[in-house]
Amino acid sequence: MTHPRPIRPGPARGPDLQEQLALVAQGDRDAFSVVYDAVAAPVFGVVCKLLRDHAQSEEVAQEVLVEVWRTAARYRPDRGTVLNWVLTLAHRRTVDRIRSVEAAAARDHRVALLDQVPEFDEVSEQVEGQLEREQLRRCLRSLSEIQRQSVTLAYYQGLTYKEVAETLSTPLGTIKTRLRDGLIRLRDCLGVTA
Repeated sequence: MTHPRPIRPGPARGPDLQEQLALVAQGDRDAFSVVYDAVAAPVFGVVCKLLRDHAQSEEVAQEVLVEVWRTAARYRPDRGTVLNWVLTLAHRRTVDRIRSVEAAAARDHRVALLDQVPEFDEVSEQVEGQLEREQLRRCLRSLSEIQRQSVTLAYYQGLTYKEVAETLSTPLGTIKTRLRDGLIRLRDCLGVTA
């Protein structure tokens, strides 16, 4: 005689992160706790793998999770899972940190080299730099608002064209056109010849 096989429950299903993130976008702190618990370890793993510095990895992971809280409304389910979206944020933030650290090291190196260079007229250099910055500010003010936003995001905050388009919720082709037109106007305003 055969004995019936015991019924075993299937694997426990985790929370629906897509639903929870939609609630986070509405400011639901409890939903954020659920999302946080589900993604914190994978985020830390990605960050730690790239940075290889435990303290910095913790800091960057926290920055990513704060960004998830602030930008949950930007998640698009048709582009991938919540976890993939969060891990993409983590990768970008980590790469930004690496670039920042490398830039700081390069700056320190340049400063060390400058200590070996003979002194120059610092006052005239500062005045010239201030005049150039003021002219650039004036020229930026002459751009349309969307051109100024696009140029600022792309060239001062280092976003890619695609990221600028996502940030401004504008089609990529439109952003490329606005950036091109804005840069042409800036070049003309600054008197730069091509």
